[in-house]
Amino acid sequence: MPIVAQSTETTDWVSRFADEVIEESERRAPGKPVVVASGLSPSGPIHLGNLREVMTPHLVADEVRRRGYTVRHLISWDDYDRYRKVPAGVPGVDDSWAEHIGKPLTSVPAPKGSAYPNWAEHFKAAMIKALAELGVEYEGISQTEQYTSGVYREQVLFAMKHRGDIDAILDQYRTKKAPAKKQQGQKPVDEAELEAAEGSGAAAEDDGSSGSAGYFPYKPYCGRCEKDLTTVTAYDDDTTELSYTCTACGYSETVRLSEFDRGKLVWKVDWPMRWAYEGVIFEPSGVDHSSPGSSFQVGGQIVGIFGGKQPIGPMYAFVGISGMAKMSSSKGGVPTPADALQIMEPQLLRWLYARRRPNQSFKIAFDQEIQRLYDEWDKLAAKVADGAVLPADAAAYARAVGTAAGELPRTPRPMPYRTLASVADITAGAEDQTLRILSELDPENPLTSLDEVRPRLDKAETWINTQVPAEERTVVRDEPAADLLKSLDDQGRESLRLLLEGLDANWSLDGLTHLVYGVPKVQAGFPADATPKELPPEIKVAQRTFFALLYHLLVGRDTGPRLPTLLLAVGQDRVRKLLGA
Repeated sequence: MPIVAQSTETTDWVSRFADEVIEESERRAPGKPVVVASGLSPSGPIHLGNLREVMTPHLVADEVRRRGYTVRHLISWDDYDRYRKVPAGVPGVDDSWAEHIGKPLTSVPAPKGSAYPNWAEHFKAAMIKALAELGVEYEGISQTEQYTSGVYREQVLFAMKHRGDIDAILDQYRTKKAPAKKQQGQKPVDEAELEAAEGSGAAAEDDGSSGSAGYFPYKPYCGRCEKDLTTVTAYDDDTTELSYTCTACGYSETVRLSEFDRGKLVWKVDWPMRWAYEGVIFEPSGVDHSSPGSSFQVGGQIVGIFGGKQPIGPMYAFVGISGMAKMSSSKGGVPTPADALQIMEPQLLRWLYARRRPNQSFKIAFDQEIQRLYDEWDKLAAKVADGAVLPADAAAYARAVGTAAGELPRTPRPMPYRTLASVADITAGAEDQTLRILSELDPENPLTSLDEVRPRLDKAETWINTQVPAEERTVVRDEPAADLLKSLDDQGRESLRLLLEGLDANWSLDGLTHLVYGVPKVQAGFPADATPKELPPEIKVAQRTFFALLYHLLVGRDTGPRLPTLLLAVGQDRVRKLLGA
């Protein structure tokens, strides 16, 4: 059964855009499928910022599908873009790849050791797999295939015939491109725009070929070196004969453009051409496209030359990573959707994009913050189950857990992520110990198989193993801290005695939570179940002192996993040994 989003209120941005898209589609192309689009350039790792280029139209398209409409979500793989530079930090890539700068991405060798035939396919593969796990339904379009098979041939000839009109539009903005005086540490305007363009599917190209023969919105790839460092020197509209020279290798030739498919329209012409060709109704764009002369703004005028209209769609803000600056796919080592899906379930990742309006920036946590995010997600799930949730939050939840096609696979018994991470940390992945500990969390409803907590358990274990520094990992003592035990005063020894006496009767997550918080209360003469309002402030200080003592005796540090989870993980016999029973 499809998951039905429960809100059409203005606070739910997806529903609002779906309303606009349906209305616009019925006005432009009544009776035809609704077309939404995304563009991705596989010039390097396709990162979590790029994912917003896909998730924004996906969520809108899915809402339109839920309402019974046929939708095409096109993802244009801009794999016929030029290879601009060698990205840093990509495994299997060295400086020798610089010799391929200027070639189409599909003509650049894949990194060493890759199983894929070229650069573009290598970086597309991980994204394709991630989109499948995220439940994104789309039609992938290779721009290499579109251009080299002649699909766009008529559009290319049309653009060349109307090059004067295109040039006149572009010329309105060329005088506005002079960058302001560069301040120290600041990138030139054009370099910043190129990085932003690459991150949002826009190819980093110039406006076209302007030489002594005039302006041309088409770039041939050289017949000898395959690079786009070419200049059109002549073109005949009647015969479609085109002459060009290559500044990289000196090669020149004359071809008949009506039969020639080794080149492409420059980006600011290519993008609006595709809007008209595909009939795109909705496509978002990055915030950088709002500047004068940007490809989205210029495209809104050029698309009319092709007889089309600019899509509606929001500008989306950047996505960051906890502790990291804005991402750029031109750099290696930035987290990708595949990286995120190793440590979090697809429902959580979908929710992060669904709950924020496109113009709101947000961060994706790879650090300890992921535990808080999971706590928030689980609380939302509980509120949805109880029917005590705001409509917009219910809608975001529904869009996260499934699509119009049905629910995404989920963890049958979603235990708290922080608990699973703590257990994975302490047990170092030993499944028998993990099952023992998790089964003791709730003795009245014990876990019988780790499959009940997968894949969340696997995600938490991967997070511990890949994102938590070695010095922050939990290592339980092998032997008691004899010197520390000997140095304890009467109050310290009494606190340990009270804890040890209560282990048998409280050996569960809830029981141990009550016990460790209760010991300092009892020592101060209060009932173990006294609430914070009934206690003086110094009880909190006594609790922190007691907790620090237990951490030092168990793991040799001031802090660690939540004490109830840690005690269960260590096991009752070992706890008694380490606490000097």
